[in-house]
Amino acid sequence: MIYVLYLFLVVSIVYLSNKASVYVDLIDKKSTLSGAFIGGVILSAVTSLPELFTSLTSTVFLDKPGLCIGNILGSNLFNLMILAILMLFSFKSLRTARISGSHIKVTFMICLIYAAVLLQMLDVFDLDILSISITTFFIFLFYAIGIRYLSAENGETIENQEHEDNHESSLTLRQIVIRFIFVSFGIIGLSIAITYVTDLIAIKHNLGYGLAGALFLGVATSLPEVSSTIALFRLKNYNIAISNIIGSNIFNLLILGIADVMYFGKGVYDFSDSKTVNLLIYGAIATPLIMLVLHKRNKLTMLCLVAVILCYVLFLAL
Repeated sequence: MIYVLYLFLVVSIVYLSNKASVYVDLIDKKSTLSGAFIGGVILSAVTSLPELFTSLTSTVFLDKPGLCIGNILGSNLFNLMILAILMLFSFKSLRTARISGSHIKVTFMICLIYAAVLLQMLDVFDLDILSISITTFFIFLFYAIGIRYLSAENGETIENQEHEDNHESSLTLRQIVIRFIFVSFGIIGLSIAITYVTDLIAIKHNLGYGLAGALFLGVATSLPEVSSTIALFRLKNYNIAISNIIGSNIFNLLILGIADVMYFGKGVYDFSDSKTVNLLIYGAIATPLIMLVLHKRNKLTMLCLVAVILCYVLFLAL
């Protein structure tokens, strides 16, 4: 019965996420906001709502930080793996697609956050300020810089080919935004529910919280990003699709910092589970590989995409 409930929640999240991607694509067409900002800030914030509420629930209410950090790092690595697969299958058209230059800068900020968390794991950043880890302050700083790049986006892109507008809608911008908001609230409710279900599964099978967080929770909470990104790839809106994943990953890491602040004196950076350590290492490898692909999309960088996929496979295997 618990697995039926889990699958029901997963399917519901996928459905609402697909609706969110359609609405955000329409917002892109009907508003003057840049695609980088829409995907990297608006859509990524909504599709990261599951990570936000599951992480706060697992720390503040369930007192299980391992589930939280496993969820965040697992979601990020899973997101990059899915993005790498989609980019491989669409590589021919992606090479000439319109991709915002700010994505590279934001991905670099994510690399810096991974470096800070790695130093936290190695006890180099073993310093707390008002019971908050110094790593959390670095996360807030690098996130703010990343969002500044997205907010300042003025349409400048690596490639200048325009996204083809083949989809029309009779809905007004106001109607689209209202529906987008309702879908967002639905995702929030489902996210809280799936956290408790995952905790029950982990207890039932005696799974480590790093593994449970990465698989049952991390994959499930990544479904909004994944399903919306797949939908946007089908719409050939590669700019927002990539921005969604990059923006979601940096927002997920911000959630880790928020959870540390909300955990009231208890550290959220729990590396007692070897799977959590693996997630951190493979994520720190996969992120700069994606940055290289965004910088120069040629046949040689296709190997970087294969390496990103391999990172997730190795996590599952080791």
